[in-house]
Amino acid sequence: MIQKPEVTIRRAKADDAGLLAELGARSFSETFAADNTAENMAAYLASSFNLGQQTNELADPAATFLIAEVGRVAAGYAKLHAGKSADGVEGTNPIELVRFYVSSEWLGRGIGEALMRACVDEAQRAGHGTIWLGVWERNARAQAFYSKWDFRAVGEHVFQLGSDPQRDILMQRLV
Repeated sequence: MIQKPEVTIRRAKADDAGLLAELGARSFSETFAADNTAENMAAYLASSFNLGQQTNELADPAATFLIAEVGRVAAGYAKLHAGKSADGVEGTNPIELVRFYVSSEWLGRGIGEALMRACVDEAQRAGHGTIWLGVWERNARAQAFYSKWDFRAVGEHVFQLGSDPQRDILMQRLV
């Protein structure tokens, strides 16, 4: 049996931009590099996980970043963003779960569960009735995790990875 560590969830601060850039790029690469070209991965990582981009995202008042830590080590993070929802998403005041990353060494050890509980609690606290997300059609592990959390498919959209338009399944759940 795998021992589940004690997980602390905290809100990201402005000086966490470097941490989010590094953890986001590493987690994204761990999950998707084997199924995508090096060129498309490099383009996406360079545009999405650079220090300036993360600094700007942290400064956005509509964004909330939650960092999961074990001890003082960041094991994963989530980004919630209040704003316009995708077509097909229904419910009161939807909020998007834009990113939900757990570093590979922490998979299966309760980090995702603690982080998702914190996301649902944060959405409820902020008055959102629905959480929605996009998940790559080829990411079966993530789809199973979200289904376990009562997310259901409500549509699809295109996720642009470098020059590759990929199909994401849109999922939502009530808060």
